[in-house]
Amino acid sequence: MTESTPSRRRFLIQAAVAATALPLLGRMAGQPASAAALPPLTADNAQAKALGYVADAKTTKNAAFKPGSQCANCQFFTAATGACAIFPGFAVAPKGWCSAWAKKA
Repeated sequence: MTESTPSRRRFLIQAAVAATALPLLGRMAGQPASAAALPPLTADNAQAKALGYVADAKTTKNAAFKPGSQCANCQFFTAATGACAIFPGFAVAPKGWCSAWAKKA
């Protein structure tokens, strides 16, 4: 046998390693879905204050607010996790609003 021809023993070892690693990879791939446990964005957050974030769009007094605009229909909002690209690491309220709101395409 030559060095480039894989042996049966090497094949069985590689197959065992792959079979063991597949469930671990499945768990790791499932972690982004569990990112739904992001902490909620609070009104005392410095960036939230700067952008006039409110958890309920109906309560804002900001002149830039347009009726019907809310986080749920903003291009920066991810409905599956409640995450917002403007506030990384935090979940925002779907009925919330901030001055960075941009209509979802």
